[in-house]
Amino acid sequence: MAIERLSVVVPALNEAALIERCLGALAPLRARGHEVVLADGGSTDGTPRLAAPFADRVIAAPRGRAAQMNAGAAAALGDAFLFLHADTLLPEGAETAVLAALARRAWGRFDLRFQSPRAALAVVAFFMNWRSRLTGIATGDQAIFVRRADFAGFPDIALMEDVALSKAMKRVSPPACLKLRVIASARRWERDGVLRTVLLMWRLRFAYWRGADPRELARRYSH
Repeated sequence: MAIERLSVVVPALNEAALIERCLGALAPLRARGHEVVLADGGSTDGTPRLAAPFADRVIAAPRGRAAQMNAGAAAALGDAFLFLHADTLLPEGAETAVLAALARRAWGRFDLRFQSPRAALAVVAFFMNWRSRLTGIATGDQAIFVRRADFAGFPDIALMEDVALSKAMKRVSPPACLKLRVIASARRWERDGVLRTVLLMWRLRFAYWRGADPRELARRYSH
């Protein structure tokens, strides 16, 4: 099936400082007939108002990244979805690469780099991309994309929805792992420290693998 229209779904919560930059960068895609859907989880800082001029649709959704992305996908009209975090920018040529990838695979993701000059974060990004290629598991930061026909929705869990979706989609096809790099914010890493954040992510993934409640993992992630 040919993919003609791409829907970029952006979940957001209190992203007034970044949302215009994120959505403004998608203007060339909209000009070529693709669409942008902002799924807001109850922002109190004016995010929906700021997003409106840069999106085809701004919808209110239940708070939670999985719920917001599912609501955005339900409101979207495209043949495929690209889920983009509000603090992440697509690279030049993203549209062409995604459409080509979806002609042969049901889903995929980008490599990433952090918007930071810190060498430690370049190393972190390298290993995140390498691990993703090895395991076929994508993170939300890598801008997951998927054909509408093969998308059954993100599991309604508080955290690790990207891991759960990856596992489900691997049963449909291996992911297309694009070498193009999205530019992801380093704000959490720089705020909390690189080593501390790496260790936290490892602990959360290990706990999820052992069957921990995603709600408890989300609580630990947000503190």
